[in-house]
Amino acid sequence: MITSELPVLQDSGESGQDTVSLSMSMSELDDPGDGKSKKKRGRPGRPPAPNKKPRKSPLEKCPMGVQRGRKANGMAQQNGEGDPVTLFEVVKQGKSAMQSVVDDWIESYKQDRDLALLDLINFFIQCSGCKGTVRIEMFRNMQNAEIIRKMTEEFDEDSGDYPLTISGPLWKKFRYNFSEFICVLIRQCQYSIIYDEYMMDTVISLLTGLSDSQVRAFRHTSTLAAMKLMTALVNVALNLSINQDNTQRQYEAERNKMVGKRANEKLELLLQRRKELQENQDEIENMMNSIFKGIFVHRYRDAIAEIRAICIEEIGVWMKMYSDAFLNDSYLKYVGWTLHDRQGEVRLKCLKALQNLYTNRELFPKLELFTNRFKDRIVSMTLDKEYDVAVEAIRLVTLILQGSEDALSNEDCENVYHLVYSAHRPVAVAAGEFLHRKLFSRHDPQAEEALAKRRGRSSPNGNLIRMLVLFFLESELHEHAAYLVDSLWESSQELLKDWECMTELLLEEPVQGEEVLSDRQESALIELTVCTIRQAAEAHPPVGRGTGKRVLTAKERKTQIDDKNKLTEHFIMALPMLLSKYQTDAEKVANLLQIPQYFDLDVYSAGRMEKHLDALLKQIKFVVEKHTDTEVLESCSKTYSILCSEEYTIMNRVDISRSQLIDELADRFNHSVEELLQAGEEADDDDIYNVLSTLKKLTAFHNAHDLTRWDLFGNCYRLLRTGIEQGSMPEQIAVQALQCSHYSILWQLVKITEGAPSKDDLLALRRVVKSFLAMCQQCLSNVNTPVKEQAFMLLCDLLMIFSHQLTTGSREGLQPLVFNPDSSLQNELLNFILDHVFIDQDDENQSIEGDEEDEANKIEALHKRRNLLAAFSKLIIYDIVDMPAAADIFKHYMKYYNDYGDIIKETLSKTRQTDKILCAKTLILSLQQLFNELIQDQGPNLDRTSSHVSGIKELARRFALTFGLDQIKTREAVATLHKDGIEFAFKYQNPKGPEYPPPNLAFLEVLCEFSSKLLRQDKKTVHSYLEKFMTEQMMERREDIWLPLISYRNSLLTGGDEDRMSITSGSSSSKAGSIRSKKGRPAMHKKRIEEESVESSWMMRNDTLQTPGALQTPQLTSTVLRENPRQAAEHLPEQNSEPGSESDYVHNPQMQMSWLGQQKMEEVNRKERTAMNYMKARSGGVRQTVRGLMEDDAEPIFEDVMMSSRGQLEDMSEEFEDTMVIDLPPSRNRRERAELRPDFFDSAAMIEDESGFTMPMF
Repeated sequence: MITSELPVLQDSGESGQDTVSLSMSMSELDDPGDGKSKKKRGRPGRPPAPNKKPRKSPLEKCPMGVQRGRKANGMAQQNGEGDPVTLFEVVKQGKSAMQSVVDDWIESYKQDRDLALLDLINFFIQCSGCKGTVRIEMFRNMQNAEIIRKMTEEFDEDSGDYPLTISGPLWKKFRYNFSEFICVLIRQCQYSIIYDEYMMDTVISLLTGLSDSQVRAFRHTSTLAAMKLMTALVNVALNLSINQDNTQRQYEAERNKMVGKRANEKLELLLQRRKELQENQDEIENMMNSIFKGIFVHRYRDAIAEIRAICIEEIGVWMKMYSDAFLNDSYLKYVGWTLHDRQGEVRLKCLKALQNLYTNRELFPKLELFTNRFKDRIVSMTLDKEYDVAVEAIRLVTLILQGSEDALSNEDCENVYHLVYSAHRPVAVAAGEFLHRKLFSRHDPQAEEALAKRRGRSSPNGNLIRMLVLFFLESELHEHAAYLVDSLWESSQELLKDWECMTELLLEEPVQGEEVLSDRQESALIELTVCTIRQAAEAHPPVGRGTGKRVLTAKERKTQIDDKNKLTEHFIMALPMLLSKYQTDAEKVANLLQIPQYFDLDVYSAGRMEKHLDALLKQIKFVVEKHTDTEVLESCSKTYSILCSEEYTIMNRVDISRSQLIDELADRFNHSVEELLQAGEEADDDDIYNVLSTLKKLTAFHNAHDLTRWDLFGNCYRLLRTGIEQGSMPEQIAVQALQCSHYSILWQLVKITEGAPSKDDLLALRRVVKSFLAMCQQCLSNVNTPVKEQAFMLLCDLLMIFSHQLTTGSREGLQPLVFNPDSSLQNELLNFILDHVFIDQDDENQSIEGDEEDEANKIEALHKRRNLLAAFSKLIIYDIVDMPAAADIFKHYMKYYNDYGDIIKETLSKTRQTDKILCAKTLILSLQQLFNELIQDQGPNLDRTSSHVSGIKELARRFALTFGLDQIKTREAVATLHKDGIEFAFKYQNPKGPEYPPPNLAFLEVLCEFSSKLLRQDKKTVHSYLEKFMTEQMMERREDIWLPLISYRNSLLTGGDEDRMSITSGSSSSKAGSIRSKKGRPAMHKKRIEEESVESSWMMRNDTLQTPGALQTPQLTSTVLRENPRQAAEHLPEQNSEPGSESDYVHNPQMQMSWLGQQKMEEVNRKERTAMNYMKARSGGVRQTVRGLMEDDAEPIFEDVMMSSRGQLEDMSEEFEDTMVIDLPPSRNRRERAELRPDFFDSAAMIEDESGFTMPMF
């Protein structure tokens, strides 16, 4: 019988000696001089032999009082050779075979089971990470709970790690060795020792007590040990059950013999053996019940997910190992309930445990009730937020489908089908396996092959491919064909690589019994075919799945090469026929023309298949002549580009065909242009169509091919110039002419950069670029939006290409080609952005002739606007357009955050990296523009509680957050921002008189959002600068209208003088100081020195720092700073004459170098004088005051109150050294102290509905 307490030892020796170690040394266990050998194992079920000899006490076995390899106080140590001497060390190192370790322990148990058990108890204690040791007197006199409480007190509280949670290969191996040790121990003791009613009672009682401990390490380790112990006992019980069945069969066979041949003695032996086996079985069941009810039932709902996962993992092992005893609803309910666990790790263990059960089809009848009850939950887990859980849930649903077709409804299957389009590849592949099992697996391959032969088909996969096409069309996700193919690639490769069958379905007429493919089905089949070709040729997932191209193994590389050869040999002959059949269908042709890029083009020459190449080129030429669709023409151009690669021998043949095609197109284009220009305004639709069709074809080819020898730029420029002069050029012709001219310029640049150009070549290209840029600038005022957008994008691209970066990389000779946009061009580009990007949706709808756009068109329009904004932002980032232009973009950050927030934020980040100060001035300029717009709309008396003012403040708050946490790096930029803000607030005086606030004073409330980004000493400097603009009357005013000034002053005083005034001296601060965290104090002196050095460098930077002057607002912008003309006329002269005004800042180099440093210089002399007086007058009370400052403020700034030299700082630090109290932080105990058994499941997870179930456990 298992008790809840450890058995109390009966002392047979001296009780006064209690220093005996509790673990036997390895040398003792291996000592042959003992004269004792291992006992032979008895037959299964034989009870242990009684111990005839009286058990010796530990002192009798060790007369010297100290065993070899141990200290006298009982603590284990290593012997002279450095070998481990405790079970924990042996198992941790794992150098010895676990079988021999267990055999040595069994031998010591036979010699003295008390010492062996103490060794095992300390093994579990040490495996938990506890430094304490159970001593002999504790084992004798203390109960189980008292021992555990004592070990809890001796636990190392400074670390939250213990062996089962420590990372690293050693401790990962330890977990495996720990589990193996317990399993081997039970296996080796299964014939006698586990039935002695001593060892198992002691171990189970100890583990039960530890599993109920508040210490996580004890609970975790003991639960793992108990579950592994249970697993080993289940294996013993299974062996006993098998032996019982064998014994029963032998008994029945012997009893059925004739009376004369029956051996009565054998019958009696078999009866006796059956009885022994039954007794052992009852004893094992008693042990398992104790573990299950005492540990599992409580720990499967533990607060720690790892402990819950252990329980669920092991119960799955029990149900699979001994299904007759454990695979019933009494145990399955725990797994079902835990499917609702909040931790993905636990849900994952549940699914894997169920997978092991559903893999065995013989167990399906026992799982039928469980499947019906929890099927919906399992299917819903295919959408689990944890991808690993979702993958295993899909695999489990697939196993259920394999076991029973009727177990899943159509709705259940559809929930899994759509996951083949998941962006997470493991989920998609698992769903592809399910889809393959459900729809694409052939149930009778031989019959299907015979049917295909009767129909004259070479492949039996025709019906399956048709089903794949139908599935793809019904999913209504047609743009994701590549994802569908990738999902099915691992499970249905044979089907997806059957290109012969796909070609047959497309080219041949349907035979009797087959349905004709519709046009929509043919398009889907062609798209799927192209995706399978890409997957086979590239051997990696499509874009959006996976983290990138991985290195292929040798086997995968060989498969890729074989597949590429196979598809090349097939489609070299089939592709011309496919193009011939579908040559008039733009969508089908565009997809088919993607196939040649995956060919192994050497096959053309190696296989002497030039005639098929000629057929392909003939079909491509015919497609070019027939189509004007951009996608088709670009596919043709790309195919020619691939076939013209110089590394292949077919290049000459393809080049001749391409040149002939371009000659025809160029002649036709030149002729049609002349006719169009001659006709002028009388040109008819045919003239326009001839020009447009040939120009689109040439533009598509000019993108991938160098067509400069045909001089297309001249006629394109003539078309554009005529369109501007006459204003009657169709917009499509203008768009194509702009694009073709752009390609022509780029190809000319390529030639120049790759060769050694002459000066004449550079000047000629410069003239071309200059004239085209002027043409694009004129097109920005075109009435047609597509023309303007095209001209804008080309302007941005060309300005980027021909910028100052063109000369980098030893290309100084290209300097004549560098173009810098003048202010008028910059302003036109900015105006275009403001008029075409930052517009409301309603305005956009009105601009499209009142047509109502559908959702797809809205998304496309937004994508186009984002591209326009990104193109202009790049010009700002790379310093091609002046940074102040970004102010008109930054001010829209909040209003258009959903549409362009990421682009504006990235632009802000990049410009700050370029120039922190200029970026800060641009930010404040954007806020000033918004404020001025608000003044013009609402007048000078702003409602500071209105949504518009709140919007400006929120924008300022967002801008302040972008400065980050490192105030040292952004110090000067933030100070400059405050300076510009103060000057703007006091720029004009109120015409009513000085007793009234300035018109822009409310802007200080916006500026408050940046005060937190100032360092403490900089706040004082900015406050001093603010006081220069304030009169004495302003300082005394407290009316509501002056609140912005009051709020801004308070934000600058926060953390400054007011903080020091609030510090209490004497003992009142000592109590608060004792709660200081240990992070702030050790770096105090270092930080103080660092800030002093930074302060000094700021003061001395007048001769070294070059910062830009005040920003000039861009001209001609639609959101330029709008001022009141009357105010400007009245007050601008006064501002110009005031020292420290903005004009002085712009034109005075000293002020540009470091405004903050100059403000510091004005106060440095005063600080030096007050610092000496402070040192002389310092008393004990003052010392306590500074001490309170150091303890209450994590970043003390000494130079604010006294320091002017480092020597005085060091002196003061030494004097304060004996007065500061060092408070060590309390040790942090990261172990869980929560309740052991909180309800970790939703109420819905606990099965309350018992309808249909007669068993109470459901």
